[in-house]
This record gives sequence, C-alpha cells and structure tokens, in this order.
Amino acid sequence: MKQLVQDFKTGDIKLVDVPPPVIAPGCVLVRNAYSLVSAGTEKATVAMAQASLVGKARLRPDLARQVLGTLRREGIGATLRKVQSRLDQWKQLGYSSAGTILEVGKGVTGFAVGDRVACAGQDYASHAEVVLIPQNLCTRLPESVALEHAAFSTLGAIALQGVRQADTRVGEVVAVIGLGLVGQLTVQILKASGCVVFGIDVSEAACALAKTCGCDAVAVRTRDDVERIAAKLSNDFGVDAVIITASAPTNDPVELAGRICRERGRVVMVGVTGMEVPRDIYYRKELDFRLSRSYGPGRYDPLYEEQGIDYPIGYVRWTEGRNMEAFAQLLAAKRIDVAALTTHTFPVDDGPKAYELITGKTGERVVGVLIQYPPTMEQTSVIVAKSVGTAPAKAMVLGVIGAGNYAQGVLLPQFKASADVTLRTVCTATGVKAQKAKEKFGFETCVTDWRAVIADAAINTVLVATRHDLHAPIVCEALRAGKAVFVEKPLCLRGEQLDEIVKVMNQTGNARLLVGFNRRFAPFAAEARKLSGPLMMRYRVSVTPLPREHWINNPDIGGGRILGEVCHFVDFLQFAARSRPASVFAQGFGADNVQVSLRFADGSVGAVDYFSVADAGLEKEHFEAFGGGRHLVVTDFRDKGQAAEVREFIAAVKTGSPMPMGLEEIVNSTRATLAVLRSIQSGQAVEL
Repeated sequence: MKQLVQDFKTGDIKLVDVPPPVIAPGCVLVRNAYSLVSAGTEKATVAMAQASLVGKARLRPDLARQVLGTLRREGIGATLRKVQSRLDQWKQLGYSSAGTILEVGKGVTGFAVGDRVACAGQDYASHAEVVLIPQNLCTRLPESVALEHAAFSTLGAIALQGVRQADTRVGEVVAVIGLGLVGQLTVQILKASGCVVFGIDVSEAACALAKTCGCDAVAVRTRDDVERIAAKLSNDFGVDAVIITASAPTNDPVELAGRICRERGRVVMVGVTGMEVPRDIYYRKELDFRLSRSYGPGRYDPLYEEQGIDYPIGYVRWTEGRNMEAFAQLLAAKRIDVAALTTHTFPVDDGPKAYELITGKTGERVVGVLIQYPPTMEQTSVIVAKSVGTAPAKAMVLGVIGAGNYAQGVLLPQFKASADVTLRTVCTATGVKAQKAKEKFGFETCVTDWRAVIADAAINTVLVATRHDLHAPIVCEALRAGKAVFVEKPLCLRGEQLDEIVKVMNQTGNARLLVGFNRRFAPFAAEARKLSGPLMMRYRVSVTPLPREHWINNPDIGGGRILGEVCHFVDFLQFAARSRPASVFAQGFGADNVQVSLRFADGSVGAVDYFSVADAGLEKEHFEAFGGGRHLVVTDFRDKGQAAEVREFIAAVKTGSPMPMGLEEIVNSTRATLAVLRSIQSGQAVEL
C-alpha cells in the first residue's frame, strides 16, 4: 500500500510502498478515504527532522540528555552507533483520517465491517491507504457526514476540548488567539455554543476567514487595538475567557490574554507559545490559567488508547473518543462548516506536495489540506516474497520478527555482517518500519504478519525480537515448523508458557533454541569460569527508572523489569557458578528495585542488586566473585557479549553443532527468574 513518511535522517518527505497492517485484537482495520494534514503540528514535526543534529538536540533536550548518559556508560563508539540507528528511521505522518472498516479485531464491540469511521492518533490514523486503529481512537459517523469532512474530527476534538476547558456559557464573550485550523474550528464551536466570539491573529487573511466562519469581531494583532475591541464587546468588563490556539515562540499571547480577560476569567492554552505567566496581571485579576491536553481525557494513557479500557461516563463525561463523536454530531447538524476551511486536496500520489505547501515553499495560503485515497488498493502495492535462490547447505536463511531499536541497533548489524547469513524476511507490526528495515539491512522482502515468516519453507532460522508477550507463542510455532530460533530475553512471561516450550522441544527432538542471555558471552565471562567453586558472587545493576506507563511495566505485555532484565543477571550467576539454581529469595519495592539471593546446587551463593534509586553517575553494572582463594571484579561492561553470541549462534546453525546454551540451562535460568516474582509475592524463599 502507499504511505507518506518522513526520513528522519534527511528530513525528506516520501511516498513509499509498504505492506499493509494486519488485524490485531482490540483494533479495527480501516481503508482511508481522506486524511487531514495538520499544518501546525506536522509542520513542526517536519521542521525538527530537517534540522541538523545540533538543531535536533536544541528542539529535544530530553533526548540529548539520554545521549549524554549513554556516552558516559558505553563510550563514544556505541553511542554513535545508537544515535545513527535511531536517526535512520522513517516517521509515520498524520493523525486524523476517515474511512471504512475492512475488518474488526477480537474483543472489539460497537463496530462492524463496512462502518464509516473517523480515526485519530499519531502512528495510527496515518497518511496511508489502510490503517490499524484501536477501538477507542475511532468513532462511527452519521450517514449525512461526508468522509472528507470527517477527516477533520481529530482536530475538531482538540478544539472542542479547549472549549470544554474554558467552561463557556451561552452569551459569554470568548476570545480566540490564533486563527489557524484549530482556531477556526474553535470559533465555529463557540458560535454553535451560543457565545460571542472575538478572533485575533497576526494574519489579515486568517481574520477575514474567521469573520466568514461566524466571528462577531476580529482583530489583526499588528494593526488593530485589541484591548479596545475586547472592551467594547464586553461592556468594558473584559472577555469571559480566552482560548489560545496560536503557535508562537514568544510569550505575547499569554500576556495579551491576561490584559483582555475580565476578573476571575479563564485562559486556556491549546497551542504552543511561551508560557511565562505574568504574575502581576494574573494575580490582580485572579485569572484561572488552564492547559488543554490534546483531544481530551484518555490522551497519552495506554490503557485507554492501546488497550481499549474506556473511562466510565459517570466519572469522565468527555473522553477523547466522545469528543470525536460530539464533533461528528456537530458536522451532521451542519453547525460546523469544514468545507470553508479546506483550501487544498491532493491525491496520495501527490502527497509530498502537501508538505511543500505547509512548510511555506510554495508561498500559497493554506488552512485545511486533505490527502485523498483511491477506493481500492492496487494489488501491486502488496509486497511479496522473492525466491531465495541457491543457498549453501546449512547456511542460515533468516527471518526476523520484530525490528525495534535493539534489534536494529545491536543484533541485525551482526547478522548482516556474516557471509553465512541470507537475510530473507523482516516482519514488524507496521509496514513503514518493515519496509525501512528491509531497505536498511538488505532483506529480500518484508511483511507485517509474523505467521508469514513461519510459513516460509525457505527460512530455516528465526530471530524473535518482539515485545515480550509474543515471545513464547512465536517460539513454539517456529520450533514446530522446524526452524532454529534465537529469541531475545525473556523466553516467556509465565510458567505454563515455559512448560509448553519444553514440551515442543521434546516433541520435535532436534529443535534448536537460543535465548539472548548475552552476558555469558562477554569477554569477562570466561574469567569468571576460571574461579573454583563454590563461589560467592554479587551482580550490581543501576538502571534509569521507566515511566509507569511504559509497555515493559505492563504485566501482560512486558512482564516488568524483573522478567525483562533481571533474567540476564540470574543467568550469568548460573553460568559463573557452573551449577543450577536451587533456591531463590527476593524482596524489593516499586517496579524496578529488587534484591535477589540465589543458592546453587554446588553450594555457591549469589546476589543480584537491581535498582533505579542510585545517583545517575553510578556505573550501570558491577560484578564481583570470590572462590578458591581468588577474586574477580568487573567494572567495564561496554562489550556485553552480543557480537560473540550471534557469531556462535550462526556457527551452530551452519554446522549443526549443539547450541552455545543448552535447553537445561535455559529452563533453569527462566524458572529461577519466574521464582523471583513468586518470592516477592509470598515473602518466602522458593525451592527449585
């Protein structure tokens, strides 16, 4: 299918051919008819990608700080590789579209195939022929609403949420500062609500458009006496509320809002401007300054947006989904006229021209810009597998399922560098990432359905680097299909999944499996094995806290950092001791602070201290071991063993020799890590 993307490295806007998404639980598959280019938000996004590295750092100081932290921990070489890998990506564009449902995923209610819907969300409602939308980010449309008008629904919800935050009443005087697309929609919503509306902008054309859209008065900021007009409209009291929808680098809109607002009035920030609130005037008038968070309650909440958990209407009347629905009703009642705001419509083949327009390259006036899609998708848009040709006997023909930052930055360069590996197919959930990874690493084909990788008889090896909840089911299917499997840690999230994997391994007889416990392949690992046991060991790990809403902290998707990361260090202690774990005791607090004590069958004991409460300058990993009158201290973990791990895996597949890590060790490490959670929950040691 065709999709508009931006090359984040060069800033170029491209129309690319990518595999369409496949249906997923909790989602609907939608064939877009129209999508809306947000001249404000997308212009800023495009500008950041087109900036230099220094410019990007200035625009995103939070990311610059992360780079500096990586530099301290891992050195300049590893940091540069990570930065280049992160930049060498395609970014999906667009977040507001409308179309028709092609397929409904498991667990979705209230939608059916053929429904006409408005769609929202960055990385969801993209400028693409087909999009995959979580159920809470789309709304069914009344029959009278045209799809080209419904494509405005996301920005309509943004405007509507700003009006709700302003808490306006019929007859109140409301000023709107900034008459771009969101500002124009705000004007119309306020008029539909019975308010007296005063529009303010630096552009005379924008003011003229607002006047035709119902503004009772307008003012050109650089020409007219804004305060005098506000006083006249409000009988000298000042306006009841100000909604700032402008995009400006200065603090002027906030200062102006304070001057024209009445005592105890409301000022709502929807746009992006300076936010230094002038204390004197805001304090003297006791003004209420509020922020409006995008489309409404639910925004940035993965439980709402990704998992489809709605807020009870009795507690949250207007969620982002219900705001979209309300805007659609305003369209149906013809209380909103978006046709008057549509200045350009481009067929998707000419989509890059829309960005020349919004970035000012053409010099044309722009408000609403639509991308239009054909009613059917050309069959040639579907990417199909090519013939592998004559691969040498026992050579690795690789299929990759999951190509996130770690896979692209660390693992795939190692596989690509080997002359024994044929890069056959890469699969990711989104076609944009799949196609970019295909081009970046030279895969023969790309797909969005991991089952296609398993079904390809030409593939003899599968790399699994998805989110953690998919590891176990994909591993089982790949092993049943006779593939050798390299799966990133963790192997699974639950004990029954481990039992199923062991069952499959035993049934297939010659199954080949390696889990990405890379620390045992690091240069210092061999030194630890030279100590004679029993050993006393301690592995200290200082990490950066993750946001609570991060997918790793979701017990059903990521399993938490104990299963996702502590497993590394549990496995390494087993490797160093050369003995199986016999018991586990663990205690801790929060999501990522745990102390684990392990006793091994040979009498060795080890501890893992994993925490996020230390000074940021503390080295990430520190290992000590004592045994046989000798000791080992390791403080430099810049080589964590990934390259050696991949080399040994490739060699084992090529030659048919045993895997560099046996099944018994894999099972023992995984059971011990699962026992960490059981011990924390019970407060007791767990015997293995």
